[in-house]
Amino acid sequence: MRADRLLSILLLLQNHERLTSKELAERLEVSERTIHRDMEALSGAGVPVYSERGAGGGWSLSHGYRSNLTGLKTEELLSLLLASPTALLRDLGMDTSFDDALSKLESALPKTVQQSADHVRERLHIDGAGWHQSDESFPFLTLIQEAVWQERELLIRYNRDGTEVERLIHPLGLVAKRSVWYLVAQVEADLRTYRISRFIAVQMLEESFVRPTDFDLATYWEQSTRDFKASLPRYPARILVREQIIARLAAERYIKIASTQSIENDWIEAEVEFHTLESASEIVLAYGAYIKVIEPAELREKIIAIATATINLYH
Repeated sequence: MRADRLLSILLLLQNHERLTSKELAERLEVSERTIHRDMEALSGAGVPVYSERGAGGGWSLSHGYRSNLTGLKTEELLSLLLASPTALLRDLGMDTSFDDALSKLESALPKTVQQSADHVRERLHIDGAGWHQSDESFPFLTLIQEAVWQERELLIRYNRDGTEVERLIHPLGLVAKRSVWYLVAQVEADLRTYRISRFIAVQMLEESFVRPTDFDLATYWEQSTRDFKASLPRYPARILVREQIIARLAAERYIKIASTQSIENDWIEAEVEFHTLESASEIVLAYGAYIKVIEPAELREKIIAIATATINLYH
């Protein structure tokens, strides 16, 4: 629609100060002739737009002119802060136009909206680092989000190692790690992280809570992630790997390749860390003749025992 395009031109000029007809045409996917007609329409509507010729020239707005675009919707603001993860936006029901929200925010951000943006950043964190994919569902996500926004207490029941546990919590923030959602909450004096897909029931209570003034969601999550990785079990080993699978092996979830050294016949010797003896044997066996264990001896013996049992089974 032309009205939308005229508004987009106005926002672009406010954000970039000066743009040529060619630059505007490319951004809006129209012809330069259309841009010239749109400029005439803006001028006729009283918008002080003018053109400068020569090098460095282009279309500009008169100095000091700004449109009063203060209608930034909450959904647009949240989608802006979430940036590009469209699946996450869909989870929260905020699949509005990212570009429109960005233009509005850059062109006119009143103090009330700035406060709303700070409110969101304190309660929503997107971790874009690598993580395994998941097909989990989050039926309570909308309710939890509302409790986080309104600072209301939650009574939750969740699955912990096969046992149902009930807790009264203060929900402080949501964290999205790829396709998995987590809730960071205060339980009495402690901070805890819950995987939302493990919730069995969630009830938002009428009681509100006071958010800790020194709590920063992004900082907490980064430290929590470092602590989690440091606490994982480690099972070091030395193996031979065929060169053609080294990249695939490096992408495995439960293995870390510490060092590699090329040797003869397309083999690579690697110092690696598995998590446990069991996960090490599963990974090695999955690659068949493409991996050979050098040490430790117990891993070699376990691989041989399983391989022998498999051969005997087929005999």
